[in-house]
Amino acid sequence: MTTPDDHGTSSELERRPTHEPVDDPGLESHQWRPTDVDQKLERRAELYISGMFGLATLLLLLFCVAYFAVEPEQTFLGWSALNFALGASLGGALLLLGAGIIQWAKKLMGDHEIIEMRHPVRSSDEDRTDVMVDVNAGLDESGIARRPMIRNSLLGAIGVLAIGPPIVMLRDLGPLPQGSQRVTVWEKGMRVVNDVSGAPIKPAEIEVGQLVNAEPAALFEEDEHGERVIHGTEALQAKGKAAVILVRMRPEDITPAEGRENWGINGILCYSKICTHVGCPISLWEQQTHNVLCPCHQSTFDLADAGKVIFGPAARPLPQLPLGVDSEGYLIAMSGFQDVIAPSYPELARDQKKLDEQYE
Repeated sequence: MTTPDDHGTSSELERRPTHEPVDDPGLESHQWRPTDVDQKLERRAELYISGMFGLATLLLLLFCVAYFAVEPEQTFLGWSALNFALGASLGGALLLLGAGIIQWAKKLMGDHEIIEMRHPVRSSDEDRTDVMVDVNAGLDESGIARRPMIRNSLLGAIGVLAIGPPIVMLRDLGPLPQGSQRVTVWEKGMRVVNDVSGAPIKPAEIEVGQLVNAEPAALFEEDEHGERVIHGTEALQAKGKAAVILVRMRPEDITPAEGRENWGINGILCYSKICTHVGCPISLWEQQTHNVLCPCHQSTFDLADAGKVIFGPAARPLPQLPLGVDSEGYLIAMSGFQDVIAPSYPELARDQKKLDEQYE
């Protein structure tokens, strides 16, 4: 570490001049830009920069419109038309915003060389004051107060960028819990099918102690043209809410809830696969204890006792689906779920009340 004695005494350092160490660093004389000396070119630059920001605003609005107007199944040049429209509009808007800001800085903002001398790490009060002076000078040189067209068009584009696309893309998170979990595709007479093959299930095909992952037959039904009745995103959403597990126990081991004594078939019970804590899929089956565990937070449900919670953070039993057998001997639902299928949320009690009224 050097000391004042290495390069002179402290008094000598104090007497040294405070001006720049190099009076003439050899910089070339300042070259004015065309927009600095020609008002027509300045006005032209202001117009096309504002046009970039305005076009970016239109593209952002087009992004929002395309999200709702273009069907996910549509294609364009072999690509997803929706993805192409969203990517092109949002990417074009960001490109125009960036190019406009660069052109603004290159052609219209203050253009002169600035030299800043090294200073101690801790800024003095005077330096802090100088910083604010520089900030205000920068705002003045940017012309943001004197160029309302550029300012307003930029603020408009940024406002749409900050509000429009984020709100639109939040739609991909799915429907709000309010009311949406009171309805699934399950209905009276609908067959319970294997969730992999889509094959209907007969009671004799399930052994005591076995767990089968299943779902409603509606997800596999086809129209007269061989097309799925429910497909794409709608099918995924329906499957997420309607997924169930079938388990078979000895009838004497089952303690049904009041009014649900006939909801099983020869010891076969059907429960929602969605944990009532935060909605994780469950199927960790302990056939000796008749318990099923959630892998996320270890909520444990006793399926032999109406799916009640015996451990973990879940606060509600697993919803149960009443079962029956159709004329061909296949398992069917005797109604839709009579409990809300969802993780717990603030409006749950109200939605459950509406569901209870529906099945009264």
